[in-house]
Amino acid sequence: MQTLSSLYFASSNKNKFEEARSILSEFGISLKFFKCGLEEIQAKSLEEIAVHKASQAYLLCSKAVIVEDDGLFIKALMGFPGPYSSFVFDTIGNKGILKLLSKQRSAIFRSIIAYCEKKQDVMMFDGDVQGKISTKLQGKRWGFDPIFIPQGETLTYSQLKNKNLISHRYLALKKFANWYLHKQISIDR
Repeated sequence: MQTLSSLYFASSNKNKFEEARSILSEFGISLKFFKCGLEEIQAKSLEEIAVHKASQAYLLCSKAVIVEDDGLFIKALMGFPGPYSSFVFDTIGNKGILKLLSKQRSAIFRSIIAYCEKKQDVMMFDGDVQGKISTKLQGKRWGFDPIFIPQGETLTYSQLKNKNLISHRYLALKKFANWYLHKQISIDR
């Protein structure tokens, strides 16, 4: 039987872990960091990437594990960078994204949480936030946070104090937490 304290977050990105840990603690779920470099496959969907990472992470740690993959889908770029977001960020960064855009700035920030506790048995949970790309870098956080403005807001993720309550990652982790807590109650009966 898995206990709530034996859940791991596999990543090389400490920032993602800290956000996930903060969000899941609101649901009473304790998360441990399993620092590892997972293979970042190039695929046409975030789901395919997340399943690959979760399966790989489980093989490395042999414990219940979650991974997160996300993508920024920009309408004017026909959904690009989407599942290639990590590569694009590492290659051209936020400044490069800003140079690619003109007037049309609509975007969706999407997160996939993949959970694995047995080899090849992966559950996925998603979260999408509609928004737009700012015209300049705003704020100092990591990733695309300085350029993404969620719908209904005037500030980027980097500038928002309540980002962890409205982000794409929060929405996916909330779905995961509700499922995971229900699963734990079922196991404990």
